[in-house]
Amino acid sequence: MQTNKIEILGKEIPKGKRVQLSLDIAKLHTQTKIEVPIIVERAEEDGPTILITGGIHGDEINGVEIVRQIVSKGYNKPIKGMVICIPVVNIFGFLNQSREFPDGRDLNRMFPGSKNGSLASLLAFHLMKNIVPHADYCLDFHTGGSDRFNAAQIRINSGDEESLELAKVFAAPFIVKSRRFAKTYRDSAIKAGKKILLYEGGKSLDINETITETGVNGALRVMQHLGMRDFSAELSENKKTVSTVVIEKSKWIRARNSGMFRSGVTLGKLYNKGDKIGSISDPFGLSEKDVKAPNKGYIFCENHAPIVNKGDAIIHMSIEE
Repeated sequence: MQTNKIEILGKEIPKGKRVQLSLDIAKLHTQTKIEVPIIVERAEEDGPTILITGGIHGDEINGVEIVRQIVSKGYNKPIKGMVICIPVVNIFGFLNQSREFPDGRDLNRMFPGSKNGSLASLLAFHLMKNIVPHADYCLDFHTGGSDRFNAAQIRINSGDEESLELAKVFAAPFIVKSRRFAKTYRDSAIKAGKKILLYEGGKSLDINETITETGVNGALRVMQHLGMRDFSAELSENKKTVSTVVIEKSKWIRARNSGMFRSGVTLGKLYNKGDKIGSISDPFGLSEKDVKAPNKGYIFCENHAPIVNKGDAIIHMSIEE
């Protein structure tokens, strides 16, 4: 919750004003300055603060697109409280269309960072020190890595009932209860006392209209739920009815042999044990083996790679008892 005077990165954020900040931590080797733009909108009336981030992995373009739309359509202007948007956290990776930083490090394994560490660690440190403390709630937008396409989903910790309720308000097709990994942004934000929803949808280096729409509408629902602004008119334009499935347990189906992979699934659909969900063949037409569901469950991620090796994760599905 806000106080009368708020200062971020040494700049005052007046009530009823929009302020654009820049997180400037380093230059490229060409001495070109690289800044991370931060857009802050503060209402006249006090209320909660929500931090909305995309692009922690530089190649996760769909997350960037969701935050961009929230800003470009003016949805980040609250009636109560404050909205902080960082469309591209990993600006270095975004420039190179790369998941990692130029030093090869994954920013989402460097939190809470260090002021004397690597470039990725340094950015994580400044984000946790200068930006996250101002937030009450965090929305972090991601996509599947590599060729993995995720159905729209919110990931939360098991046993976190408040986050579960917020996730239901977001209304993505799936809520996945998953353990949090050490040194991630999600882990550090939770340790800092923040409520965070991690959104996964789509795949790297891709923009998908359905994934984008689900992410934007989910953010509006959360802001409306927190009393920051009424988005009834905007949300009424979306005629789709979403039924959210909570996934308690899940497993990856891995390729039993190498070859050319053809997925036969409809993402988000419930399959029964033994259903054919794909096939793997050699390139010479000599053999083809079916991939079958090992249990009943919803499929919420599929590998779009046409070539797989034995042991590669190809399908992620829930385990329905």
